[in-house]
Amino acid sequence: MIVKLLKEIINIDSPSGYTDNVIDFMIKKLKKQKYIIEKTNKGALIVSTIKNPKYMISAHIDTLGGMVKGINSDGTLEITQIGGWPVNSFEGEYISIVCDNKKIIRGTFLLKNPAAHVNRELQSAKRNMSSMFIRLDAESRCLKDTKKLGIKIGDFVCFDPRFEYTKTGFVKSRFMDDKACSAIMLDILLNKRKQIIKTPIAFYFSNYEEVGHGACSGIPDSCKEMLVADMGVVGNGVSGDEYHVSICAKDSSGPYDYKMRKELEVFASKDKIPFKTDIFPYYGSDGSAALRAGNNIRVSLIGPGVSASHGVERVHIKGLKATEDLILAYIASRKK
Repeated sequence: MIVKLLKEIINIDSPSGYTDNVIDFMIKKLKKQKYIIEKTNKGALIVSTIKNPKYMISAHIDTLGGMVKGINSDGTLEITQIGGWPVNSFEGEYISIVCDNKKIIRGTFLLKNPAAHVNRELQSAKRNMSSMFIRLDAESRCLKDTKKLGIKIGDFVCFDPRFEYTKTGFVKSRFMDDKACSAIMLDILLNKRKQIIKTPIAFYFSNYEEVGHGACSGIPDSCKEMLVADMGVVGNGVSGDEYHVSICAKDSSGPYDYKMRKELEVFASKDKIPFKTDIFPYYGSDGSAALRAGNNIRVSLIGPGVSASHGVERVHIKGLKATEDLILAYIASRKK
């Protein structure tokens, strides 16, 4: 069920600042569940079991993306990044431009002068935003043509996720960060209601995490603890992998709550949940944002290992299941 939900929300474009469609989708899914459902003034979603929750679990529903910043004389586009993503990983990706009245125009993100038969420096050319452009799938040969299509500066650019669930249990797609954990939270709310309804808890789907201020606001004053569910790091110098849930002791913002971290390790060991305690060197989370905003809460961070983060990402069903199981163990320990 997690993978089914994950596919559904992955296929709803939601770069930071353009998340209403996916939030509305989740509200529609949850409206029959008798939770307290509210949208914050910033557009985030909070789903609670009681009016004044003591505990909170968060994930972010926003993703990386782009925005039109200029129209070239030949009708192609310049874009600016939303969030931090490696240009080389996104080169060649198909995109959708969201124009007024929900009109969608397709295109491709390419290196300038991308033909191998005329560009001898194609392989060695540096990939950065000034060397890239959007080739439109429309007959546009000049700035005037492109403007006639309805494209404007400030239009959102959404990259195709390319979702695939393999027979070997891997989910390959862009934006596992953090739609993987959003799908886990949605699965818990929809299918594990009996396990959470007696806990004074809220589920927070933030919508500006990728640009640094997702959970700076909207946390109820009654909240004392925040368990952040976000991607676990996989790569050189870290211990996490795609088959475990990572428990983050420290990231670039500093250490997370020691007591909560130790409790999570005990829960995982007791329930035989595969986990790795880890340190993420170049990482910040909604927990970091919430603490910097002055919220008087204890924060811990967990998540499934995500390969090739902010690129062509991949998770495994074992890591997704381990993360859900650890969240449920935490919830069970906080019952009234």
